[in-house]
Amino acid sequence: MPASVLGTLTRLGILALCNYDGNDIFPLAWVQATGCFVMGFAVTLKDPLGDFYGPLYTAITTGFCGSVTTFSSWQIDVFSAWANTGHFHRAWIRDVVDGLGRSVFTIAISLSSVALGSHLARVLFPNMPRWRPPPPFIRHFLVVFSVVIYALTIPFFVRLNHSWRPKATAALMFSFPGTLTRYTLAWALTPRLKIMPLGTLTANSVATGLLAGFHALQATGPGSHPVSCDILQGLIDGYCGCLSTISTFAVEIRSLKGKRAWLYVGTSWIIGQLLCLVILGPSWWHAKLNETPTCTTTS
Repeated sequence: MPASVLGTLTRLGILALCNYDGNDIFPLAWVQATGCFVMGFAVTLKDPLGDFYGPLYTAITTGFCGSVTTFSSWQIDVFSAWANTGHFHRAWIRDVVDGLGRSVFTIAISLSSVALGSHLARVLFPNMPRWRPPPPFIRHFLVVFSVVIYALTIPFFVRLNHSWRPKATAALMFSFPGTLTRYTLAWALTPRLKIMPLGTLTANSVATGLLAGFHALQATGPGSHPVSCDILQGLIDGYCGCLSTISTFAVEIRSLKGKRAWLYVGTSWIIGQLLCLVILGPSWWHAKLNETPTCTTTS
């Protein structure tokens, strides 16, 4: 719970920090690099972390890293590049280059960041000591503390300044449900298919489909209630952002051998782009909905 909240805050903070005029690196690249770096670090120290306190390892990898990185936003970003939603004055071939660049460099940056994190973990902690597990009262306190942290996201949404709802507080409410859904899908589906991790593939695909639908809904929203628009933005940044993951995706790619790794990458990417095409394409080009959100949030 707290790792999902912290991961969502980290992702939103990095996006806000790196989204400026004249940036040479698209903001999502920083998000994926950060989460994958921490993921590589934690995976390398899996045994000592797991022996110390198993839920800590799960919180870092599934909770924090999985909530920082996002597969669904990457897919929307790539599709928006194809469609030139920024209405840049460029030829269609530049749209193709932009979409391919965001696809290839995201994979490259993510895999490189996992490798860098793993390398630094081995250099800094070549012989990490095995710590004694925390006593029962500490573990019970951590459970209560975790529940309280997530429970506070609801009064934060209600009581804090309304301008924070679309920026952060709405997303925090939906962060843990997204992470829990992803974790459940991985636990239930991954063992059923040997050729590729079905759990992560399903979570990423579902999140991409939902995110595309939510973006289409945002384009129909001039008359919507502001709170509804806040909730919609919360589902986009919180639930979909935490339901999908690049960090686990990158680790799984590294664990697969040869053609299976590329099959997994290609299948995931094609499904994501087809979902965007089927859901967003008709909304933008046939129904003539605005490609940028028009749903008015609270201020």
